[in-house]
Amino acid sequence: MKRVLVIGSGGAGKSTFATRFAQATGLPVIHLDAEHWQSGWIEPSKQEWANKVEQLIAGECWVMDGNYGGTMERRLAACDTVIFLDLSRWLCLWRVLRRYVQYRGETRPDMAPGCTEQLSLDFLWWILNYPRKQRPQILARLAGLGPEQQAIVLKSQAAVEAFFLEKTIAELPD
Repeated sequence: MKRVLVIGSGGAGKSTFATRFAQATGLPVIHLDAEHWQSGWIEPSKQEWANKVEQLIAGECWVMDGNYGGTMERRLAACDTVIFLDLSRWLCLWRVLRRYVQYRGETRPDMAPGCTEQLSLDFLWWILNYPRKQRPQILARLAGLGPEQQAIVLKSQAAVEAFFLEKTIAELPD
């Protein structure tokens, strides 16, 4: 695993997972939210963003977290591993609300400078509908990965912890 893409609903823990994975493996981490947004929640043009993603995926190795559907196909083609955090919508909602309270008026560590934490009804609605709308599309994309690629679907926080425990045990010397 040298090019790892971490995807999932808002609040699934993508950035936390990517950071943990990067620390465990020594791979560089790329938080797409920090790369996409400019101070004050300013978005780049579609072409600027596509160019930026091309630069990011050109790296020899990385752990990249984020959805950004407009560039998903290109990132899927570039990765060797996809980690899909397929967690409960209720857990994701809880985490987003908790994150909002924790970082309200501040910028999260995995976000671009000058982008203070915000919460909208549209975002909450997107999380609630993720299992019905986005999840089937993600699973279809994962089914279409090439033979040299792997998809790992983690369906609970316990599965996430088991993944890291298994990774740690696998790296212990004999």
